[in-house]
Amino acid sequence: MKTKVANLLKELYLDPADLTVGNLDVTTPINGEFIGSVGTDIPSSVTHKIEQSVEAFKAWRSLPAPRRGELVRLLGDELRTHKDALGALVSAECGKILEEGKGEVQEMIDICEFAVGLSRAINGQTIPSERPGHHMREYWQPIGPVGIISAFNFPVAVWSWNAALALICGDSIIWKPSEKTPLTALACQALLERAIAKFGDDAPANLSQVIIGHADVGETMVDDERMALISATGSTRMGRAVGPRVAARFGKCLLELGGNNAIIVAPTADLDMAIPGIVFGAVGTAGQRCTSTRRLIVHDSVYDNLVPRLKKAYESISIGDPLSGALVGPLIDKDSFDAMQRALDAAKAEGGAVFGGEKVTVEGCEGGYYAKPAIVEMPAQSESVCEETFAPILYIMKYSEFEEAMTMQNDVPQGLSSSIFTNDMREAEMFICSSGSDCGIANVNIGTSGAEIGGAFGGEKETGGGRESGSDAWKAYMRRQTSTVNYSRELPLAQGIKFDI
Repeated sequence: MKTKVANLLKELYLDPADLTVGNLDVTTPINGEFIGSVGTDIPSSVTHKIEQSVEAFKAWRSLPAPRRGELVRLLGDELRTHKDALGALVSAECGKILEEGKGEVQEMIDICEFAVGLSRAINGQTIPSERPGHHMREYWQPIGPVGIISAFNFPVAVWSWNAALALICGDSIIWKPSEKTPLTALACQALLERAIAKFGDDAPANLSQVIIGHADVGETMVDDERMALISATGSTRMGRAVGPRVAARFGKCLLELGGNNAIIVAPTADLDMAIPGIVFGAVGTAGQRCTSTRRLIVHDSVYDNLVPRLKKAYESISIGDPLSGALVGPLIDKDSFDAMQRALDAAKAEGGAVFGGEKVTVEGCEGGYYAKPAIVEMPAQSESVCEETFAPILYIMKYSEFEEAMTMQNDVPQGLSSSIFTNDMREAEMFICSSGSDCGIANVNIGTSGAEIGGAFGGEKETGGGRESGSDAWKAYMRRQTSTVNYSRELPLAQGIKFDI
């Protein structure tokens, strides 16, 4: 594995020899093998990089947005050329299957395309003024240096969602990747630097930087008032730490945190369609997506038909080396495997019947933590069901009335993604109406996982409320400015106030 990773690093313009002498060791979850080591930042080096980012922002913000979009177009070209290599490195470093690794890079390409078009369409509005000879306009201006904190499970796509938009909006960027996946971050930085070299001198030095390290490194960036926006993706625990720190200095924060995503299977559901959607949502990325399907709320009239078919589908899933054609790879580490076992024990104590969940030994990958995806039939939506466990556990509950299903769907602290499989138009519309799903994503007849970049991505409640990627998520990376211009020869005051001097 080390040789394979070294070859991938070379394809991505990194010297493997430079990535063997750092103080942070990197291991692959595939077999636990050492694949590199990287140097880490310290608080003083982070502060220096922030100073450099401020200077880069001052230059970059003055460049016309369509010209900034050209840099993102060039980045997209680099990603197209190196999709296979970067996708394989993603799989090697975080353990997702190769198809998902390449799919993640495709997301990066897609957001670059979106951002390039957006660079010619960032718009404000003209507002009627109550005063004669006056115009009111609303503008969007670059906000400043943007700090990006990403998690191990999507080690490159989340960066691109933020970076592509921030760059076309006129912002400089500093990226702190997960300490579990620094190699992919350095590879992305190398590809962006190639794009910058082709772009020319209009791109200032230090427009994009990477900081690597543990919590102290992230805290330094989060606490610095020069960082106009902190976009943080990760656990709810992380969000509880980041959000108040940024708020204490009146900074701007974009949080994309945990999910406890449910699919409702209604009486009219097409089970041939529902089952593949449920399985991919529950076991894809070994259940380590924030949009992974964690709860299945099934009408009692179809329960006895659906669950046996679902178990049969689970038995057919191949578990093994994600680079060798398996459908489910390893959990990221031992801590994740142990958390899965604790969650299953808790479910059993609450009356749950567990199918699967055992450790799997994969030949040649004995150092990895592989587990059979688990189905847990629960008598009710218990306390353990309401907690997010980052593992392939699917809790199944019954319902009788639609209102009961909706109450169950919404009665968890998280609010990221949701779905219903139904052929009843009224149920579908009720699911997405104002009194329906309280999640940021509400799907009909598709699963909870696999969002496209065209829509804003994020959720409510403990998911954090932030939005990344498509739609008007770009507004988070800019500041709003209202301007009133008086082109008359008079000076009337608003609200008809008289102030004669």
